[in-house]
Amino acid sequence: MSSNTLIPVVPIRSEDKALFTSVNSFVHEYMSSPGHDNSHDYHHILRVVSNANKILAAELQLSPKVQYDTTALFLAALLHDVGDYKYAKPNEDVENQICNLLRERGASQELATKVQDIVKHVGYTNESKNPQSVVDVLAKYPELAIVQDADRLDAIGAVGVARCFTFGGARRQGQSMAVAVDHFYEKLVKLPGMMKTVSGKDMAKARNKLLEDFAVQFNEEAKLSFEQVSDLE
Repeated sequence: MSSNTLIPVVPIRSEDKALFTSVNSFVHEYMSSPGHDNSHDYHHILRVVSNANKILAAELQLSPKVQYDTTALFLAALLHDVGDYKYAKPNEDVENQICNLLRERGASQELATKVQDIVKHVGYTNESKNPQSVVDVLAKYPELAIVQDADRLDAIGAVGVARCFTFGGARRQGQSMAVAVDHFYEKLVKLPGMMKTVSGKDMAKARNKLLEDFAVQFNEEAKLSFEQVSDLE
């Protein structure tokens, strides 16, 4: 492991700490590769892990009897963007990648399969196309709700605004900055309504208001004070 790779201290089983450390090192290197812009980098992963930690603590206070596999939960939070279609590298086996890398690092088949199933159902696109698949996995693995909400929280609020413009700058060069604000309405403002946990919904409210207020202010400031005519006239 790189000497400058810090390890998140989160509540996982003591016997799984070596596995978690190994996966964290892999994710740090993977998400820091040149193909990843700052909207989807290792710092994004850390924020999602942090959000998951906050949501887990809040959910356990609300429902102390609910049991979560915290090792699976935080491994999924670490790995949720590995194999993302937007950044997939040539020859990556994105279908089995999560399971394979966990097995290679000593995880049981049961744990590896669980984490892969959770990761595969975190994304907005998957849920939009096949919402029932998310319902089915949530029934098996309640950890999905926390990881999904943790990721979606990082897509809204001040950080969400910054990530949206960062992605636009990296992937939509030559287009107006306004395409980033258009994305607010296309996707981001829908995320609070798709939250699964009580605490995730609460956290999303303030972040979503900031997102909506920013869009209004941006559109007001970007409005031109004159008309434009074609140069062919």
